[in-house]
Amino acid sequence: MFRNKRILVTGGTGSWGHELVKQLLSQDPKEIRIYSRGELAQVKMEREFNDSRLSFVIGDMRDFERLKEATKGIDYVFHLAALKHVPICELQPYEAIKTNITGTENLIRACIQNKVIKVIDVSTDKAVDALNLYGMTKAVGERLIIQANLLSKDTKFVCIRAGNVLGSNGSVVPFFIDQIESQREITITHKDMTRYFITLPEAIGLLFKASEVSFGGEIFVMRMPAYRIIDVAEVLIEDRKVLDVTIREIGMRPGEKLDEVLVSEYEAKTTFKYDDTYYVIMPTIEIPGLKTFYDTKNLAHVTFNRYTSGDVILPKEEVKTLLRKGNYLKQ
Repeated sequence: MFRNKRILVTGGTGSWGHELVKQLLSQDPKEIRIYSRGELAQVKMEREFNDSRLSFVIGDMRDFERLKEATKGIDYVFHLAALKHVPICELQPYEAIKTNITGTENLIRACIQNKVIKVIDVSTDKAVDALNLYGMTKAVGERLIIQANLLSKDTKFVCIRAGNVLGSNGSVVPFFIDQIESQREITITHKDMTRYFITLPEAIGLLFKASEVSFGGEIFVMRMPAYRIIDVAEVLIEDRKVLDVTIREIGMRPGEKLDEVLVSEYEAKTTFKYDDTYYVIMPTIEIPGLKTFYDTKNLAHVTFNRYTSGDVILPKEEVKTLLRKGNYLKQ
């Protein structure tokens, strides 16, 4: 799919971007263009990869003209850029709106003008039944991406929705490790809290699959394993064998959920099992060709009312397996 193609990755200097670029380079693209605001992060990434197929563009999602320049000649766009830290978005809502909503709108317009083949928007479980501003902005971003399929015959737009990726920027696991080693204490917000987790390489592999098989207008939902946060904390403490480490419950933050949701009760009515790795949510608006495309696949409707991280929680032994895959255990 990506051989000899030009690809733009917004927010490409982050952890998702690094793994995405690493796997894209193995598929022999003509060019991968990294679009982000951070000069130093771009310099570090350029030195790290040292590959002539990579090019770097300093720019902001809020700058339409810059995005229009960045998308010229591009075949595929992976949209990773966003303000993602929940408390920061709560305290600075206007900034989150400018980047996550207006920025997505700017990207849509730029891609349509430059006749990009497909735009793949990476969304989050926090967009479902959103309680915090970050989730609300991502939910609006999803709607903009889906509706954009009615604006152009040349460019297709698809969403991929995922839960937490192990070791991504802001991930709880590196935070816990730092707390163990520097403070001899781990803070959790609630002892019964559950979350989805998947490793970065696995997430990117699923991202590619959805990118290739999607029509445009649907939301692909990664089927992800779920764990108790307290189990993750206890496994890390046991592995590091640091004495006198305590786990302190500090209470849930504003907008935080006990269990994350990947498919809402409302969405379940139009959700189908695509295969063993994905569910696919059909839009409520009519997108030409989409229904016909999926009618031929004879997909089964899901049997759940909603899909949450509290549905099936894997035991601590599986937590150990996950953390080993992510190279977070010493033993």
